[in-house]
Amino acid sequence: MPNPPATEVACSQEVSRHLAERLRQLRAERGWSLDRAAQQSGVSKAMLGQIERGESSPTVATLWKIATGFDCSLSSFLVAPPEAPEQTLLRRADALRNKPASDDMLVAPLFPHEARFGFELLELTLLPGYERLSEPHAAGVVEHIIVLRGQMDVLVDGAWQPLGPGEAVRFAADRPHGYRNHGAVPAVCHNLIHYPPGAPAAD
Repeated sequence: MPNPPATEVACSQEVSRHLAERLRQLRAERGWSLDRAAQQSGVSKAMLGQIERGESSPTVATLWKIATGFDCSLSSFLVAPPEAPEQTLLRRADALRNKPASDDMLVAPLFPHEARFGFELLELTLLPGYERLSEPHAAGVVEHIIVLRGQMDVLVDGAWQPLGPGEAVRFAADRPHGYRNHGAVPAVCHNLIHYPPGAPAAD
């Protein structure tokens, strides 16, 4: 695979810095040691320490485990939420898209989670050959996948469901699920993740 563009590398480094700061902030707010954070998230103490020091780029699956363990949204580890509460907010996927983790998925956090709305909207690009099996998220989390370009499969209810452009699926994400692209071209989709009232506890 060719080396990523310099702009993508820069974005990834910025995301890594935000992730490290966010993880340290959440641990400080809760008064958690690395041991406690590891117990809550299921991610090893060594890995959490490496992430906080900016020495390791976790997979998206690991990011989800950390977010679930801290009862937070995924997007809160990728980007800060909008500061101004305007009702009109213009976002460009091309300006937000980056590779936030070590696996072959690009993410554009179009609308990060805000408690008043209860959801986050991500554009996901699954590169050819990508496959991820995800552990259950927090109770009540629901995902919506809408395919924009390419072909992909979503693991729901124990079976892989093929999806093409214009096709969509909604499923309970508090049970095992997954995503894959066995095609020769990237698959691009929107992923709207809805959190139940009162969760996540922190943004």
